[in-house]
Amino acid sequence: MRYYFYFFCLLPLFSCQKATTESPKEIEKELFQASDLTADSLFTSGIEGPATDKAGNIYIVNFNEQGTIGKVSPKGEAELFVRLPEGSTGNGIRINPEGNLWVADYTGHNVLEVDVSTKAISIHAHNDEMNQPNDLAIMKKGILFCSDPKWGDSTGQLWRVDTDGTLSLLEENMGTTNGVEVSPDEKTLYVNESIQLNVWAYDLSVEGEISNKRLFHKFEDHGMDGMRCDEQGNLYVTRYGKGTIAILNPQGELLREVQMKGKKTSNIAFGGPEGKTAYVTLQDRGSVESFETELAGREWSWRQK
Repeated sequence: MRYYFYFFCLLPLFSCQKATTESPKEIEKELFQASDLTADSLFTSGIEGPATDKAGNIYIVNFNEQGTIGKVSPKGEAELFVRLPEGSTGNGIRINPEGNLWVADYTGHNVLEVDVSTKAISIHAHNDEMNQPNDLAIMKKGILFCSDPKWGDSTGQLWRVDTDGTLSLLEENMGTTNGVEVSPDEKTLYVNESIQLNVWAYDLSVEGEISNKRLFHKFEDHGMDGMRCDEQGNLYVTRYGKGTIAILNPQGELLREVQMKGKKTSNIAFGGPEGKTAYVTLQDRGSVESFETELAGREWSWRQK
């Protein structure tokens, strides 16, 4: 009788222990697993952007046709948000301190501002010397960095856009500049070169000046496009043509690659209830895929504060 008493008393402990040891495996299966957020072909092959607002909506360029911006809800419901002026085509998007959209307009050589309340569109910055304004990164105070590739020559430039719209050329004669991002402490700027497969790091000052250029990581194959940091400084790099998101730690070491369903991963943004959902735009599918991460995105974290 005493034996059975002890057995049944200890049984819940064994059950709890079993659940505890299995739960990390179950959680791991849910993390870094790609799933569809939207249906295919809602966007053109120029799908890019993306940027997430506080409500969790995702703004993505080229909804149904070039020269538009679509708005996707956290549930994957997509609709036309705004049409850009004639002659303008969007690429990278960031959300400025006022909550409006800054859009890299690669055909108009602009950075546009879209008022999310009125949908009014104005030119935030323009320079005829820009090739094709491509991707954008933003500091907390609103300073932008803009990659500017010249695809035909496999060259590129890097610009800073101050809060008043003043453009400063930070570097020219680079490789095919594409993805660009700021570290969480805003002391490092990352820029990649899609054709040359280099990811560069610079020291970054509070005024947006760069120095001490160094090679952060070099890939051996496929291409690269957009990049975003999580709150601990890991860099998520879209591997265009390979269909993965490469996650590099702050030392430039490859931690893992997340396999997406499509192959032409063009850009990435963080959102979701805790900022731990990564949204990835796929040019071959014209759609958005998502996966869950362990850490929230850099911009999501400071915007919530």
